[in-house]
Amino acid sequence: MNTVISVPERFDFSFHKSFTEQYNSILETKKGGVIVLDFSNVLYLDSAALGMVVLLKKRAKSNGCEVEIANAKGTALEVLQIANFDKMVKIR
Repeated sequence: MNTVISVPERFDFSFHKSFTEQYNSILETKKGGVIVLDFSNVLYLDSAALGMVVLLKKRAKSNGCEVEIANAKGTALEVLQIANFDKMVKIR
């Protein structure tokens, strides 16, 4: 079963606390399945955001979960592709 985390328009360190709380809450109760990061609103992301996704991927993997990014477009999608995130997580 998929669980969705909606990512804000500006995905940077200011979202760190909320993002971490959301995925920790999910991982406390979820074993297996998919965590989907909904990028439909994202216009900007920085290296802190990329790092947060990497940390989520590591934590999720230890819980038997996969991480996917959905609805990325424009500059956000370009940044993910340049950083080779498509080799680490499914981008759809």
